[in-house]
Amino acid sequence: MEFGVLLGDLPASVGPREHLDRLLRQVDAAQRNGFTTIAIGQHFLYGDIRWLQPIPVLARLAAELAAQVRLATTVLVVPLHHPVVLAEELATLDVVTGGRLSVGLGVGYRREEFHQLGIPFAERLTRFEEGLQIMRLLWTEPAVTFHGRHWSLDDARPHIAPVQRPTPPVWIGATTTAGVRRSARLGDAWPIGPRMPVPDIERRLAVYRAERAALGLATGRQPIRREIVVRATREQARRDFTAMTGARYHAYADRDRTVYADGDGSDTALLGTPDEVHAGLHDLATRLPLGPVIVRAQWPGMDDEAVRRYLDEVGEHVVRPLAATARS
Repeated sequence: MEFGVLLGDLPASVGPREHLDRLLRQVDAAQRNGFTTIAIGQHFLYGDIRWLQPIPVLARLAAELAAQVRLATTVLVVPLHHPVVLAEELATLDVVTGGRLSVGLGVGYRREEFHQLGIPFAERLTRFEEGLQIMRLLWTEPAVTFHGRHWSLDDARPHIAPVQRPTPPVWIGATTTAGVRRSARLGDAWPIGPRMPVPDIERRLAVYRAERAALGLATGRQPIRREIVVRATREQARRDFTAMTGARYHAYADRDRTVYADGDGSDTALLGTPDEVHAGLHDLATRLPLGPVIVRAQWPGMDDEAVRRYLDEVGEHVVRPLAATARS
């Protein structure tokens, strides 16, 4: 079982240079503790919460990472980009990372972003599918002619190809059944969100597998977001988890992310003693084709030392013991 870290947002009151420095220190702690995927998402115009844009950040981080550590975008909002620009930037990032990139893509959900960028929210699905089709053509063909609803290319000659052939692994995020079918049809993996209960995952995974089988495609391991808090008791872990995550979950709900609107997420998080967390992970691995399990270390109110302490705790009690068990 492999583990990754999602680099989160920070309050805009934290200076941008300090923001980057914190990310670098977080990545150093993650790598030291055996995490093998570093991921970052994307938002635009997020107000009092800052996301540094993922492509330049991951390019900067690539120089800090050991050869076995992969990088991932989870997720880029495809309809907000021109597909030629996005295809060339991601191909370049795959070159810069030495072919260690997983490309996580999504359709987007914040109406504010679409409004401010002048892109009709109702077109996000058609823009996503058309954009991804163009990107794959640009990554694999010497010349591309394409005439679609949103974009046209005439004998376009790509000059940047990704290191990974034919393309980097494409993860397509989704929560609805229709979205999961789209992920199965167009991508290589379905990244599972942190708040989806296991029975719901199993139902959607059955849909995913059926769609892949109908297309003659295999189903591999699926990256999954899960929060992990290790404490002396489950109740203590639950209290600390709620204190860590509550403010940010409410902020996400206020920004159109309705999946965060109900509950505190403790029913889907892995909380408790090391043995209880190990048992929860074993159950997940038994029921689902997992890989990697991605946690978030940075939450509101956590200073730099608290973030690194969290990664040390999860590394000591979860990541390194399970890696040692797998090797034995």
